[in-house]
Parts: sequence; C-alpha cells; structure tokens
Amino acid sequence: MRRIVYILLLLIPTVNAKSQVEIRDSLLRQLSGAKEDTGKVMLLLKIADMYETSNQDSSIYYLAESRRLSSSLEFKRGLYQYYSQSAIVSFTKGNYDLAMQQSNDALAEARELKDSNLIINMLANTGIVYQYLGQFEKQLEYSLQALGLLEKSGEKEKLSAMYQNTANAYYNLGQFHKAVDFSLLSLELHRQTGSNAYPNRIYATLGQSYAMLKNTDSALFYYATAMNESIKLNDKYAEAAIYGYMADAYADRNDFKKMLEVSERSLLLSKELQSNQGLVSSLYNIAYANYFNGDGIAAKKNIYEALNMAVKDSLKDELKNIYTILSYIAAGERDFKTSLWAKQKSDSIRETLLNDQVLKTTTEMGKKYESEKKDKQIILQKTQLQKRRTLNYVLIGSGIILLIISLLSYRNYRQKQTIHQRRITELEIEKQLTAAEAVVKGEEQERTRLAKDLHDGLGGMLSGIKYSFQTMKGNLVMTPENHQAFERSMDMLDSSIKEMRRVAHNMMPETLVKFGLDTALKDFCNDINQGGALKVNYQSIGLDGAVIDQTTAITLYRIVQELLNNTMKHASARNVIVQVSRTDNILSVTVEDDGKGFDTSVLKQSRGIGWSNIQSRVEFLKGKFDVNSQKEKGTSVLIELPV
Repeated sequence: MRRIVYILLLLIPTVNAKSQVEIRDSLLRQLSGAKEDTGKVMLLLKIADMYETSNQDSSIYYLAESRRLSSSLEFKRGLYQYYSQSAIVSFTKGNYDLAMQQSNDALAEARELKDSNLIINMLANTGIVYQYLGQFEKQLEYSLQALGLLEKSGEKEKLSAMYQNTANAYYNLGQFHKAVDFSLLSLELHRQTGSNAYPNRIYATLGQSYAMLKNTDSALFYYATAMNESIKLNDKYAEAAIYGYMADAYADRNDFKKMLEVSERSLLLSKELQSNQGLVSSLYNIAYANYFNGDGIAAKKNIYEALNMAVKDSLKDELKNIYTILSYIAAGERDFKTSLWAKQKSDSIRETLLNDQVLKTTTEMGKKYESEKKDKQIILQKTQLQKRRTLNYVLIGSGIILLIISLLSYRNYRQKQTIHQRRITELEIEKQLTAAEAVVKGEEQERTRLAKDLHDGLGGMLSGIKYSFQTMKGNLVMTPENHQAFERSMDMLDSSIKEMRRVAHNMMPETLVKFGLDTALKDFCNDINQGGALKVNYQSIGLDGAVIDQTTAITLYRIVQELLNNTMKHASARNVIVQVSRTDNILSVTVEDDGKGFDTSVLKQSRGIGWSNIQSRVEFLKGKFDVNSQKEKGTSVLIELPV
C-alpha cells in the first residue's frame, strides 16, 4: 500500500513556478538590507518556504538562520514557524522521527501562543507524521481533532485541506470508501473557494483510493490530473510520488512499458530531491517493469542497486518487495539457489514486520491492562482514604475555623496599615507638588518683575541717556578723534539697549502674553534659526483656537527654551524638530535632535539646574516626562500634560 503524498499546510497561497522564482528573488534582495528584527525572521521563513519543494538544503539553511534570530529576540511566533516548516523539510527527506519531534515542538509553541489556527495546522500535520510512522489510529485521532475545531470555527476556506487529511487517515486504515467521500468533499470546497494550496494531492488521494477499490481507470484519470496540477505548482516531491502511484496502477493493468516510463521519471525526480526512499522505490519499480518486459539483465542491475541502498538505510518495506522480485529474476535465470535465498529473505522480513506489529499491539494491550489495574487499585485506595479523611475533617475543622479567624484579624490589621501608609505617601507627593508649584510660580513672578524693571526702569533710563547724548552732540565742538569716540559710545549704548530688551523679552516674552503659546514658540524657534547655530523645525497640531492656561503656557515655553538651550550647548546637533500637539485632553511636546546623544542613566545622578528645572515644571503640571537617547543617534524628549 502506498501512502499519501505530503504534509498539508492549511494556509499556503498557490503560485506557479515562474511566480515563485520572481517572488524568491525579490525576497532575497530585501534580505540583504534587512535589520536584525522580527521582520527579518519572517523574511527568512518566506525564503525557506520558497525553497521547500525545490532545494531543501537552501530551505534548511534559511530555517536555521530564522531560529537563531528568533531565539535571540525571544520571538515565539518565529520559533513556531521554524519548527513547523522544519518538520515539513524533515518529512520530505524521510526523517520521520525528527519530523515528529519538530511537529510536537511546533504544536507546543502554538498552544503557548493560544492561536487556534496554528493549533489546527499542527494537529493536522502531526497526524500526517503519525501516518508515516505507521500509527494510523493516531493519525485519524489528530485529524478528527483538527477537523472538529475547524468546523466549529466555520472557516470554509481551510476545510478543504482538513477534509483531505481526514481522507488520508481513512485510506491508511483501509476504509477506502470513506477516503473517497472525504476527498470529494475536499475537492468540492476547493472548487468553491480555491483555498486549497495543493489540489494535486486531493486528486492523488482519490487516485489511490480508487486503485485500492480496483477501479484502475478512475485511479489513472485522477493520477493524471494530479500530475498536471503538480507541474503547475512546481511540486516536485508530489510529482515523484504520483509517478510511483501510476507505476502501481500500470502494473495492475499489466502495462509494463508504461510502468517503466513513469518509474524512470520518478527516479529522475527522486535523485533531484535526494530522497533515498524514493530512489529505492523507483529502482524497484523499474526492475519489476524490466523483468516483465523480458529484460532480465537490466532488471537484475536495477534490483541490486535498489538492494544496496535499501540495506544501507534499513528500509524494511522496500527490502521485502526487492527480495520478492529478486527471487523472480533469479528463478528466470535458473539460479534457484539465489531465488530460494531471496524468497526466504522476503518471508523473513514479512514475518519480522508482522511480529513487530503483533509486539506493538500486545505492548499497547499490556499497557492498557496495567493502566486499568492501577486504576482499580487507585479506586480502592481512594475509598479507604475517604474514610480516614472523614474523621480527619471533624478533627481539623475547628482548627481551620480558628485559623480563618486569625487570618481575618491579621488581614484587617494589614489593610489598616496599608491604608495608613498610602495616605502618608499621598501627603508626601502632595507636599512635593506644592513645593514644586511654589518654586515655579515664584520663579515666574520674579522673572516678570525683573522683566518689567529692566524694560520700564533701566530701559527708560538708557533711552533717556541716549537722547541727552544726541542733544549734546549738536551743541558741542569736537575734534575728529573725539567725534569718533563719541560715535562708538553711542553704538555701545544702542547695543546695550538691544541686549537689555532681549533679556527682558526672554524673561517674559510679550508674544506669549499677547498671542499665546503657539506663536511664542514659533517666534522663539525662528530666532534660533536666524542665529544660524541650529536649524529648528517647529510643528504644531491641533493648537488652532486652543485656549491654554497662561501658567501652563509659560511653563511649557520655559521647558522648550531649556531643552533647546541644552541642545545647543551639549548635543552638537545640526537639526532639531519641536512638535506641539493637542489630542482630546492631552497636550504633547516632543523635542528631537540629531546630535551625539548620551547615556540617559546619568540623569538620575545629574545635579544640573537645567534637568532639575524641567522635571520640577513637569511635576508641577502633573505631566509625564520621557527621555530616549542613543550615542551618535540623537536624543528625543517627550512630555505629555493633561489640559
């Protein structure tokens, strides 16, 4: 009995060979510039998938890279995908034990992720691996679990592949009519939704089921359809297997020329896929066809080549068939000694396989018996324990009540302590905020007073002095040297007046008072741009028509002023972005530069006035303050305030 072709994934898009190559080349180009993140993991997995059926060594390489990166990033979904795809590759190479281990690892990752789609996929795939380990009841059990979950979800797009898996399970248990029924259900859903990524395997399952029902014409029809679909999908593993199925069908019809033709095609594909089991099966079929075509020499050469490979890889099922055909070939050459030896070897392997199955069955029955025996002992022990427990319950009941009373009393005491401590903490925070508020308000009041004194007092005096000097100039007779000195003094006086006005403006900008925060920040950034030391890009979002409390506006203005001063002094930056936005009741301020950056941990030990002032102002406004910085990559400061 030949088995079903392949593990099925429920959600793989179908593309033709040309499209696969184009997509793969595009993905490889993207990989060269990809960062070491989860996006690169998924890119590696896609590339491995593209190589899955055409170049398994490349697929294994990219899968290993995805696992390395997923482990370093602790990326669970990437690890799931690695185990899932690795199981497929191991499966196609005939390493079913490794495929089972990887499938179970993938199923464990899927359950940890609590993703029902992934759980369904791995239940289905694990069932197929059980099939190739000869545990067909387990295969059907897992397939029906997956089918039940899928039918509850109502996702018709995935049901086609799941019906196909269930058909494979029934086929392996010898229930061929049920296999046909589920295959036709799968095919009908595929025709409705186009969702099954591998329609070739539906047709292959139908062909096998009809072959076992001795309907060879229907079997060959579906095999031919499956082959056409496999070529469209560039599914070479399926092609090789279907050629083997066709060889069996042609043997049943005694059409050994056709059998030889399809077996040789299967051999070429098995060599390309590096599948030893496929090579042995193909060589056996070629020897069988050559023998019945009357070419005993070629048949003998083929069968010994298959024998050497099968012995090396311990392929018992294949060895049984090889020794059988070898006995025919030897008998045809009248080498009855070899014929008898080969017949005995074939019978011995058949008995070994039967004994293995009997041993496996009896072992399972023994385990079941021991389990039932232990269950009875457990029930008896539970009955005795129940009697003892009843007595113990009476004795310890009063103790439990006393313990509960004690625990409740202790809990009540701890709750009072917690509430008291919480109140103390709240008072301390309130005290800190009050202090911060006093500092900020006092600072702004002092700035306002000094600004008025400078502008109205000192500014008026300097302007008066300038006017007096200009009046004196018209009444004095000065030498050229004195005239030059006088003009220099006037220039210095002008500069002093401008500097005094600039200082007064910085201490309390008139623009902020008259036109609001948005205009004041925009003017401040423009002033820095005109100085040429730093290029500031100011952006505001949602501030049109917004009414912001003057205390909040002044405080924010001071924060941005301090941040930009820090950038100019320490960051060695060329560009800065200042963004102020209002969304609902949150006012956000972001200041981001392209400077040299710094280690933000130093802020905890920093005793500088600048950062301390910024933190005090943010606390005063009950806001949040976040600094992100990397060396040579700049600094970003985010402040969020409730308004």
